[in-house]
Amino acid sequence: MKKLIVRILIGVVVLVVIGVLAVHFLLDGAIKKGVETLGPKLVQVEVKLDSVSLSIFSGSGKVKGLVVGNPEGFKTPSAIGVGLASLAVKPGSIFSHKVVVRSVTVEAPEITVEGSLHGSNLGKILDNLKASGGGEDKPSATTKQEKAGKKLQVDEFVVTGGKVHVSFAGLAGKSATLALPEIRLKDLGTGPEGIMPAELTRQVLSAILSRSIEVSSGAVADLGKQAADLGKQAADLLGKEAGQSAADAAGKAAKGLGDLLKKSK
Repeated sequence: MKKLIVRILIGVVVLVVIGVLAVHFLLDGAIKKGVETLGPKLVQVEVKLDSVSLSIFSGSGKVKGLVVGNPEGFKTPSAIGVGLASLAVKPGSIFSHKVVVRSVTVEAPEITVEGSLHGSNLGKILDNLKASGGGEDKPSATTKQEKAGKKLQVDEFVVTGGKVHVSFAGLAGKSATLALPEIRLKDLGTGPEGIMPAELTRQVLSAILSRSIEVSSGAVADLGKQAADLGKQAADLLGKEAGQSAADAAGKAAKGLGDLLKKSK
């Protein structure tokens, strides 16, 4: 009898362990699939995620290798790259109708602003995001499938240590790398209805894209000045007329790009 009881207990323990592992891996896979499915619908570019790990006991988790691609026609490999993001979830809420996320910290994202007088990659992605329902003047459309899914509450979302790489055609090949100021969003979905994953994604991406465009618009004027200085130097080597043409072209490009970025914000 004792042996039978021991075997039953061992069997129960094994089943519990298998069940916990199954939930763990299914949950991680669902998050990854959700990001790679929902992301492209919102921004109309490829979104890839390497891995997600979330402990159902401690509520701590990590997201690795998030990449948001570029719209067609742009040459740089991606618009946004995130090596690591950490999150803390209220463990018991994972199985409830509203998952409570205590904090999300996106560490050192790499953001690339590429463009010309015809437009920028971030401007295009921001337009796509607004068209999907992420604009301030347009309420987001919630599908029946979204309504049936889990709600979220995010107490704090922080983007820290980011860099913005600025490269525009028409500025004599000049480029710049700038620090992205810390972005901190609080109390998202704290009401009883929470916030849907799509709306949370819209708000976060909109904040990151808008701040990146704001930062890069200031850099364009400096790059234009540098390109104009190169034009003046060319005057000594190629003749006054050629140098002035290069300087004028750089100045016009800088002004046009600056105006373009201001309209995108």
